[in-house]
Amino acid sequence: MNLTESDLRQAADLVYTQMRPTPQYAWPLLAERLGCKVWVKHENHTPTGAFKLRGAITFVDWLKRTHPDVPGICTATRGNHGQGQARSAVAAGLTAKVYVPRGNSVEKNAAMRSFGAELIEFGDDFDEAKAEAYRVAEAEGLFIVPPFHPELVRGVATYAYELLSAVPDLHTIYVPIGCGSGICGTILARDALGRDTEIVGVVSENAQTAKLSMDAGRLIETDSANTFADGMAVRVPVADAFEIYSKGAARILTVSDDEVAEAIRAYYTDTHNLAEGAGAAPLAGLIQERAVMRGKTVAVILCGGNIDTEWFLEVMAGKTPTV
Repeated sequence: MNLTESDLRQAADLVYTQMRPTPQYAWPLLAERLGCKVWVKHENHTPTGAFKLRGAITFVDWLKRTHPDVPGICTATRGNHGQGQARSAVAAGLTAKVYVPRGNSVEKNAAMRSFGAELIEFGDDFDEAKAEAYRVAEAEGLFIVPPFHPELVRGVATYAYELLSAVPDLHTIYVPIGCGSGICGTILARDALGRDTEIVGVVSENAQTAKLSMDAGRLIETDSANTFADGMAVRVPVADAFEIYSKGAARILTVSDDEVAEAIRAYYTDTHNLAEGAGAAPLAGLIQERAVMRGKTVAVILCGGNIDTEWFLEVMAGKTPTV
């Protein structure tokens, strides 16, 4: 998959019919903490509080144009993808059936329902919920929205287009990896704009499928993905995403849940922004690499701020949530 600068501009124009560009700020307290200039891309400021809405806008627009008779969509999520898909599908006159694993975020579930999703809990993790969503979509004549699709990536890439256009001299961007649309969109935007910025992926040490796959040069599944950074809690790698990040990422780092919790606290004390686990993971990765990034200009993607209240209070009390 490739994108041109024209592709990015067209996707951005479409995305902006439903949301405004998000800001990127260089926060001075983060710079003091880390010894480098740190730009934060605030995808926590979208209408759903996460970057996934961008891909939902472009995907549903494509779906309505290419499959006008489809009555609705079906998908699986840990929350942010589902919010974006429900909001965009319902606005386009479609139904939205969304599968989540049992024990999923209470507040993300409530948000998805508020955007019009029919929410079903199934399975013990995201990948089990995804398998059921695929089965039900085929049985009921709904259009399956996969976790990775060119139209999703085209929309998601607009956040990197905004960031790289505003700050063209970035040395490195840290991006979390779940199923891969975020890091792939960032790589494709970087390449389309002709930048030499390094893209560093960040995964949970408890959900390493992307890193294991990149290190091995082939797809590697894991037996579990138990992390409170639920946006990265993926066991099964996506082949199409792997094809992009395995070639375009400089490296993939692992971060512990304790490191993610510390990054959430840093975001709040230094910027007074809420970050969910996956949203804080890029900052946790930068904190790991602060010595080699000293004096450089870097960016972190705060991909979402939808953390449950109980978890946030636990984190701010100096603890790490367990799942």
